[in-house]
Amino acid sequence: MNIGIKKENRKAVCDRLQVLLADEFILYTKLRNYHWNIKANNFSELHNFYEEQYEEIAGIVDEVAERIRMLGHLSNGRLADYLELTQLNEEGYTTEAEVQIKILINNHETIIRYLRECITDFDSKYGDIGTSDFITALMEKHEKMRWMLDSFLT
Repeated sequence: MNIGIKKENRKAVCDRLQVLLADEFILYTKLRNYHWNIKANNFSELHNFYEEQYEEIAGIVDEVAERIRMLGHLSNGRLADYLELTQLNEEGYTTEAEVQIKILINNHETIIRYLRECITDFDSKYGDIGTSDFITALMEKHEKMRWMLDSFLT
């Protein structure tokens, strides 16, 4: 592969993207869980909102996995890999909307901080402007999802 990025730099970028892939998949799973197990006065609204978010995250999972493949590496696809790499915690079950929302906000913030770290590294350290641009767009999506979740808190 000769796309203007050194082989070792592509590997380093993909290693960081594997962590992101794990985080996105764990967040997706958490949103599905909350979608199924929400109890609230505004059940229907939150049930639908969680569905919108997990569908968006499902698209992000696919994009991240494909980006790794575009850079010449295999994407992780086993739950064991995701659980080993994720930066997110797996909390116990809760049906309480406020608890769920606070956990999701925290997860989005964790991902946003990680993406901010990667943006500069991918561009200046590894010479991969394309992936830096790609994850900048993902960061903006997470910022919006976080903001929308925050609007449910009183």
